[in-house]
Amino acid sequence: MKGVVLAGGLGTRLYPLTRITNKHVLPVYDRPMIYYPIQCIINAAITDIMVVTGGAGAGEVRRLLGNGEEFGLDHLHYAQQEGKGGVAEALGLARDFAGTDRVLVVLGDNIIEKNIRRAVGEFSAQPEGARILLKEVDDPRRFGVARFDGDSLVGIEEKPAQPPSNYAVIGIYMYDDHVWDILPGLVPSARGELEITDVNNAYIKGGKMACSFLDGWWTDAGTFGSLHRASCLVEQHGANKIDDN
Repeated sequence: MKGVVLAGGLGTRLYPLTRITNKHVLPVYDRPMIYYPIQCIINAAITDIMVVTGGAGAGEVRRLLGNGEEFGLDHLHYAQQEGKGGVAEALGLARDFAGTDRVLVVLGDNIIEKNIRRAVGEFSAQPEGARILLKEVDDPRRFGVARFDGDSLVGIEEKPAQPPSNYAVIGIYMYDDHVWDILPGLVPSARGELEITDVNNAYIKGGKMACSFLDGWWTDAGTFGSLHRASCLVEQHGANKIDDN
């Protein structure tokens, strides 16, 4: 399995901080934001990793990370996303890197308290398909939200006015190589982007999506409020713990 960190986009919700720099190099407590998703992937025993970057200061990400030596890696791969085409477009840039291998995809502004080794193990045991991570939240209208029929995941609704559940889809996804067949058929959303929710719903429609529930806290860091919250959580509780599942 290979790892992909999606760290593109323009970071407009963090203007003016991101007018001249990539948001993923901004500090979350004592480390740059992008360190957290990379460590998340490494803690899942995946060391072949690509970083997809873009926006202002994309070169700063490469200068910061180099070849990944600080993480104990022999090499890091990079791809460049031009403009703001969405998460699914950014994922498509990793196709040649992934080949026929499965991929663990982590958004560059996602930070978790613990680790995802159990979920990755469950995905590895699947004969095919995809797996997403869900977390119960107080404000599901901000996120993609899981819709269930009994215990079965039957859909994901993006930022719904009336959420069908309190379970948000966090920015950690696992796909088999069928994802590369789904991406070319996506249609841009109203905001002009290719949406990862459409990828996930395609797997759900095909009956090939599973889900795991995240233990411990999770936050993104893509707004001023969530960036501050992430720093406070890391300071108080730590992140990417590997001593429990």
